[in-house]
Amino acid sequence: MIEMNTTKDWKKLTSIKKNSMKPIGKYILIKTIQEEIKSESGLILSAEDVSQLRYKKGTVVEPGSDVDVIKSGDTIYYDSSSGYTMVISGKTYTIIKEFDVVVVL
Repeated sequence: MIEMNTTKDWKKLTSIKKNSMKPIGKYILIKTIQEEIKSESGLILSAEDVSQLRYKKGTVVEPGSDVDVIKSGDTIYYDSSSGYTMVISGKTYTIIKEFDVVVVL
C-alpha cells in the first residue's frame, strides 16, 4: 500500500495514473466531437437529427496495445451504436473497438 503524506504526493500519484491510461488489445479510447451539421440548403440540423446519423466523429486519445493503423490525435468516424461511455478523472470518454472505425481523417 502507498502511504500519502501530503496533498502534493496525492496529486503526483493521480497524474501518473492519468498519463499511464492505456486501452488493452484492439480497444481505442476516444473523445467524441459534437458536430454541427448543415444541410445542403444551409439549415443546421438539430441535436436529435444528428444523433440519428449512423456515424459519429471523435478524436483518438489513446489506441490499444494491438492497434496498428490508428494513432493518438487522429480524427475518426465510428459506428454510433458501438462503444461504451466512461468517466475518467472527471472527463467523459468513449471506448470502442478498432473494428468499429470506418474512416481515419
